[in-house]
Amino acid sequence: MDNISDNVFLRSELLTSEELLDLERQYPDGITSGEIISVFEGRGMRLSEATFRKYVQQGLLPRSRRVGQKGKHKGSRGIYPIGILRQINEIKRMMGLNYTIEDIRFQLAFVAGELEEAKNLLESVFVKLEENLANAHANSADVGQVLQKNLDEARASTDFLFETLEGVAMQIRDQAQMARSAM
Repeated sequence: MDNISDNVFLRSELLTSEELLDLERQYPDGITSGEIISVFEGRGMRLSEATFRKYVQQGLLPRSRRVGQKGKHKGSRGIYPIGILRQINEIKRMMGLNYTIEDIRFQLAFVAGELEEAKNLLESVFVKLEENLANAHANSADVGQVLQKNLDEARASTDFLFETLEGVAMQIRDQAQMARSAM
């Protein structure tokens, strides 16, 4: 196949935005490596366990977090943030455009995985704080209102922080891409 045919074929294999949203709803707490590989193999995309591990080791994808299994002697399993599907989709798209692994590492919002993890961690902190606030028997309703207001302000500040960081990462990536194009 020529380059144009390769690129058209590759785009047809990539997950669509709608499919990604459906998968994000299906796996809100994260996804295992086996499930990730099944998702991409189901679209006709080759993604082996070895390739997946190589992407993680090279820093293209975030590492898993260990989650214990219920039951005696069940151990734990690695769970990846659901945003990993978008990252793999983008890696596959860029590979189809003949980017090298180094190019991909730099072009991907090199902190996207870390930002995603930080967002998820902070969201779980907010949820726990809100649950505890709702369950707490404050001495007065005024105290509860003040605490809720402080929590709402903290959430707004966090949202602003992540928007700013994502914008900076995008600008750095765009600048690097312009510099590459000028070569």
